[in-house]
Formats: sequence, C-alpha cells, structure tokens
Amino acid sequence: MAGPSQSHGDEAKKKARIEIIPLIDVIFFLLATFVLFTLSLNKLASLPVDLPVATPQTEQKPNPDDPTVYLNISDQGTCYWKQGAMNPAELISTAEIAPRLSDYAARFGAQARVLIQGDNKARFGPAVIALDEVRKSGIKQVSVQTTVQPSGR
Repeated sequence: MAGPSQSHGDEAKKKARIEIIPLIDVIFFLLATFVLFTLSLNKLASLPVDLPVATPQTEQKPNPDDPTVYLNISDQGTCYWKQGAMNPAELISTAEIAPRLSDYAARFGAQARVLIQGDNKARFGPAVIALDEVRKSGIKQVSVQTTVQPSGR
C-alpha cells in the first residue's frame, strides 16, 4: 500500500506549469494570419486611378491675355499687385487693395480671378485681410498659392 499513496503524494507536490514554447508558436501563427488578412483587405479596398501626366514646364507659356490678378503678401505686410502673368508686379499698400479689387471686378465681371501668394516669412494676418477684401469685392474665383516664392514675383 505504500506504493499507491506515495505516487498520489508525488502528484500533489508537482505544480502546474505553463509551457512557453507552444504559446509562442500560437502567437506567431495568429500574427501571421492577421498580417495576411490585412494585406488581402488592402487589395480589395483599392480602386484603379488614372493619374494625370505632368507636362514639362518649358512647354507651358503664360497667356498674355490672362486677366488673373496675383496678389503677393510679403513678410513686412506690404503687397505686390500683378495683373496678368506677363506684367511686372508693383508695390501697393494694404489700403489700395480694396479699391483696386473693386475696379478689377467691375472690368472683368465673372472672368475676374485672384491668386493670393505669400513669401516664406509672411504672416497669415495680411493674407486673411486680402482674402476678406476679395470676398467683399464680389470676386468668386479666388485661390491661395501654397508654394513659396520671393516677394514681388
């Protein structure tokens, strides 16, 4: 009788162990399954897109009849007014923006377009004032240029 009771006592002394190696195998299997599943979702969610082809800048020539006004805001708060791509820019004060825009809107009507530019150190306040003046003058086609260039160009 000593044999069976002794074996029962040995089982009681053994503690339960968690084997880490099979656990790591299961985690890697789940990780691989998750990665493959997410990669297959990307293929299902994609749409074919025809991207535009860029033309070299040498082929693009400015239109001399373009009535667009380029309003450049500098870092000192001064403004440069340039009407048409071929004309030189002229230095104006912020007080001159409103009357010039009103005159421009009256001459060109629905064809009036304004492009507001800023140099790399310009503050946002004068650009907002220029946008406000464009809105007050009734010009509907207004853009803000996001590329940086020197003032007066």
